[in-house]
Amino acid sequence: MDAEAPLPALAKQLAENRLEVLGGFAVAEGEAGFPAGTRTLLLLGPKEPGFWAHLKSQPEWDGAPDPVDRWSRRVIGRIACDLGAKALFPFGGPPYHPYYQWALRTGRVWDSPVRLLVHAGQGLMVSFRGALALKEAVGVPPPAAKPCETCAAPCLVACPAGAITEAGYDVPRCHGFLDRPEGADCLSGGCLVRRACPLSQSYARLPEQSAYHMGQFHR
Repeated sequence: MDAEAPLPALAKQLAENRLEVLGGFAVAEGEAGFPAGTRTLLLLGPKEPGFWAHLKSQPEWDGAPDPVDRWSRRVIGRIACDLGAKALFPFGGPPYHPYYQWALRTGRVWDSPVRLLVHAGQGLMVSFRGALALKEAVGVPPPAAKPCETCAAPCLVACPAGAITEAGYDVPRCHGFLDRPEGADCLSGGCLVRRACPLSQSYARLPEQSAYHMGQFHR
């Protein structure tokens, strides 16, 4: 099963909300850091094409703050309730759930050469809207080969500010660059490092969506 939802009821709800299972893993009985009784954790994210248009048609797109997070809480929270699961989100902290470690555990997401997460299908455009902690042991998308092993790594030299490199992410330097006219392309089309990834280029994420998130990051 390749990146498909493991439960028929979940598959229907994800399709209706333009979401998909980006990866998952089995949770050992009594394992710390998860709700009691969790057997499987599934990480959910946008499914393109179509996610951004769908999101903008929802009641949360009302001009109030945090529409994406509010939509995620409502939709993924409802899915969790319908399945008797628990919804866990990457926002709302501190404390925050260890999404970085969870993503690596799926075998479908890796630490890229620039330290950002890279996904088997979405590349450096990967984003997580929430997770489902299921009480059932269910199938998950299988591990994949790390794409960076055979990639020329254009991400390493793509940042015009030198803020994202193999040494990590210099956030203040990034913000400083975005404050200047030279940063306009990053703000309007999304991070050039994320866009440089070959997998990102084959993923149908709209520049409008990237621009929105860059604006939220740099406000």
